Amino acid sequence: MNVEKRVTELVEEKIADRPDLFLVDVQMHGSGILSILVDGDNGVAISDCVAISRHVGFHLEEENAIEQAYRLEVSSPGIDTPLKSFRQFQKNINRSLKIKLKSGNVKEGKLMQVEESSVTIQESVKEKGKKAAIIETLIPFEDISEAIVLVSFK
Repeated sequence: MNVEKRVTELVEEKIADRPDLFLVDVQMHGSGILSILVDGDNGVAISDCVAISRHVGFHLEEENAIEQAYRLEVSSPGIDTPLKSFRQFQKNINRSLKIKLKSGNVKEGKLMQVEESSVTIQESVKEKGKKAAIIETLIPFEDISEAIVLVSFK
């Protein structure tokens, strides 16, 4: 049995009545840590993480799904965790992103729009001897290797 697939099913089952919550990632690490990342359009409460943990833990024990000792961790993605899902991009419209492209180039700008296959950012481009120009750049999801929200402490 694929543990990650089963855990995904269990989480989806638990949050089915909560359209504001969505699963980001499930990973069974070699170290015995089973990590579940859940996000929400308005954030995730600790009580949500606890409820998901109890639901998943109960069913995994009942089904004896994992033979070795493991530690279950349910949390929301940290501020430095790369965006993985379409909903995470949508949630971060109007925030600044640092996007690493598969080509090796890096783009930074304000996330303006998220579409099915691409994102549009507004970036400031400075050419030598000229004022910086604000341009909108469309980036296909398939060209993105990593996207991280930039946090401003201004």
